[in-house]
Amino acid sequence: MNQTQLKVFTAAAENRSFTKTAEQLFITQAAVTQHIQALEAAIGCELFDRRKRPMRLTPAGKTFYADAKSLLRQMDSAVMRTKDAASGDSGSLHIGFLKGYERSELSVAARRFRAAHPNTFLTFERKSSDQLAAGLMQGTYDVIFTWDSTNLRQNPEVSWLQTDRIRLVVAMYSAHPLSGRTQLSRAELRGENIFYTSPSEDFESYGDAVFIRLYQESGFVPNILYRSSDPEVILTMVAAEEGISILPESFTSKLSGADNLVFVPLTGEKEHEEIDAIWKKDNQNPLLPAWVDALRKG
Repeated sequence: MNQTQLKVFTAAAENRSFTKTAEQLFITQAAVTQHIQALEAAIGCELFDRRKRPMRLTPAGKTFYADAKSLLRQMDSAVMRTKDAASGDSGSLHIGFLKGYERSELSVAARRFRAAHPNTFLTFERKSSDQLAAGLMQGTYDVIFTWDSTNLRQNPEVSWLQTDRIRLVVAMYSAHPLSGRTQLSRAELRGENIFYTSPSEDFESYGDAVFIRLYQESGFVPNILYRSSDPEVILTMVAAEEGISILPESFTSKLSGADNLVFVPLTGEKEHEEIDAIWKKDNQNPLLPAWVDALRKG
């Protein structure tokens, strides 16, 4: 049984004539007869009552007609979906992003992409930078959004595009003596109890070294009471008035009605976080070029 046989059968059932079916499908009447006979042999029963004029379906043929129409629709749909997937008009894209980046413009970019590619399905995972880097190289993610704390951009197997340059802010509780300031320098945080927000899980990444060096360049070693890669945990501890922290503004700017929290921008040329979209050069997902193109266009 094949698609041609099904098409010939449904046309013959609707025309109630092999002659008209041959004319409609631009084939010979003998070819119509051969297709029907082959189909009946495969199923094991007669589909047409040829003794009556006009020809009509047998009870078995009536049952098979409904199923044949459904099968043909499914086949056509499968072919269309396959062509769309090959051209990048449908399919799925698995995206990983850095903890704290969920309140960025990533969701805006996703909505814009979905509007242009409505048959796509985007899935997201929120991880630390080292987990994202490992997942990308292992093929778990098609693309990741991360602060390059693992120096991943130096890997010749990947391509990358900077998508954000985010200012850093000091998170502190409302009663803190510095909470009324409009800006702060890192040097002014000397002596403060610090909850350190790390981009990685092991706190010993390239990115961690960069952040610690910023304290050292400001003239002091930070008094780090606690470390976590989860900014939500850090903010809970800051709100409890146990210390302060430094976070990217993309995470804090959309916090509405944050209980007992104040965010003050940090001054200084290096007081920012660069977010990159990173993907493997050999990734064959046809949606990926469309996603990257959409990011380039903003």
